[in-house]
Amino acid sequence: MTQPRHFLDLWRMEASTLRAILDDARARKLARVGWGQARPDADTPLAGRTVAMIFQQNSTRTRFSFDAAIRQLGGANIISTGEDMQLGRGETIEDTARALSRMVDAVMLRVERHEDLEHFALASDVPVINGLTGRTHPCQIMADLMTLEEHVGPLAGRTLAWVGDGNNVCASYIHAAPKFGYRLVVACPPDYHPDLVDLARAAEEQGRVEITNDPAAAVIGADCVITDAWVSMGDTDHDERMEAFEPFQVDEALMNQAAPGATFLHCLPAHRGEEVTDAVIDGPHSLVWDAAENRIHAQKSILAWCFGAVG
Repeated sequence: MTQPRHFLDLWRMEASTLRAILDDARARKLARVGWGQARPDADTPLAGRTVAMIFQQNSTRTRFSFDAAIRQLGGANIISTGEDMQLGRGETIEDTARALSRMVDAVMLRVERHEDLEHFALASDVPVINGLTGRTHPCQIMADLMTLEEHVGPLAGRTLAWVGDGNNVCASYIHAAPKFGYRLVVACPPDYHPDLVDLARAAEEQGRVEITNDPAAAVIGADCVITDAWVSMGDTDHDERMEAFEPFQVDEALMNQAAPGATFLHCLPAHRGEEVTDAVIDGPHSLVWDAAENRIHAQKSILAWCFGAVG
């Protein structure tokens, strides 16, 4: 049996494959100008196919964007939470994967434990897509990079500044750095640095990733400033985090230290007044809403790649 094409983490992917996915996403988006959201794409590569979406966490953008993406590609979907399924009653992740492989054509997972994603993929006979785990968020970064290319052009040689928690979104930016050739400067408190394995892997792949504890230093010369919530689902150290991250708020003063015309990204949901001010997220720097829309287009091309219609 041919091994399914899983989309689990960006570091596992060839740079040429990621490039093909983003090129396809841009072409699909341009082809839909003036169309209604419900109108299928011309080629409908998911026609006759069903994608299962499993959510162990609350979701707005991932749920709606994948639903729209599957419909626009001509497919059908089934949505479930972990508690809706036998997963919530102790069935193993592997047994769930084996059963769903007989019922659907692909599975998108949004789960807490990255290990659950990996175990599911190992047991699955159909493509598995990482919709988010506690460790990484590759679909978000693909949409973000698509958005940046639309506004600033090629990413090679650009400088991106991450300000805040070295979390799952930050991890996927680190994974993508060697693939797309951008320089990434991560500003974070010492106790909330990115995963050391991710940093070591990026260095081995000649990725330009730098770490600092000074947000002002991080954004100097940056073409884009990126942040995320200081407290995520599952974090139990709220008070400690709020104190540690207070100097890492992205406000107009910080944006003014970045390169002229610098842009701003946030994967959402945003905690306004904490990691970002209203003036930044609603201001001329912000590409947040473009990136949210581009989740649909990037994920369509990820799905198409999983079924061999891209790359």
